[in-house]
Amino acid sequence: MNGFNNWLQTPSGRYALAWEQARLDAVVADLFGYHALQLGLPAVDALAANRMPHRWQAALAETDETETQAPPPARRVALVTSPAALPFPEASLDLIALPHTLDHGTDPQAVLREVERVLVHEGHMVITGVNPASLWGLSGALPAGGKPVNPHRLRTLLRDTDLELVTVHRGGHGLAPRADREQIQPGWFDRWGARLWPASGALWCAVAVKRSHGAMLIGPAWKTQPAAAGAQTSVAQRTEPAAEGWSPRT
Repeated sequence: MNGFNNWLQTPSGRYALAWEQARLDAVVADLFGYHALQLGLPAVDALAANRMPHRWQAALAETDETETQAPPPARRVALVTSPAALPFPEASLDLIALPHTLDHGTDPQAVLREVERVLVHEGHMVITGVNPASLWGLSGALPAGGKPVNPHRLRTLLRDTDLELVTVHRGGHGLAPRADREQIQPGWFDRWGARLWPASGALWCAVAVKRSHGAMLIGPAWKTQPAAAGAQTSVAQRTEPAAEGWSPRT
């Protein structure tokens, strides 16, 4: 993790943080609920634009995010935990953000299953990462070490879970920023790259939603429907036998 923290201080790392913060702000702004958790990378505030009343920042126990070379946390860290063993009950969180969390975990499948466990039905997971198969990766501008998870591999990892990938945003299609020409705003290469060759982006931000199989929603359709006004109703009537020698008047 120290190598990743050092990379965040480079022009490419600062560009990545700025791009991810902008993407995360746009993604989480319209996600609603009560409880949200950011798991990893305290240098970025993945929940800054979210309006849920309870939002927590968690550092990863497996990484050394307290080193002096790491950027200061954007939000106060509330807990330190393992991403594969979260201290939350089942179906208790509405939103979980994992900025680069899967890139440094030893078992990304275990992390995704744990996220699935603690998310409520229709809860959201937001992930960011890097793509080695990009101009940044070919030029050595991405952090060394770790096993980056790209969107294609993420789709494969999600097959055995109730998490469904709904959107993927990509950035960093151009050449990596340099110290003598650090570019934070996307240039024309990035804008055209997003249209012509989206899979080549060096940065990505994905959103997944939990679709619990067999979930049953109880709503008005399950209530007894009232009888329509004016509808005829059959009423059972008791008929008395006619007395012998008696007949009704006409």
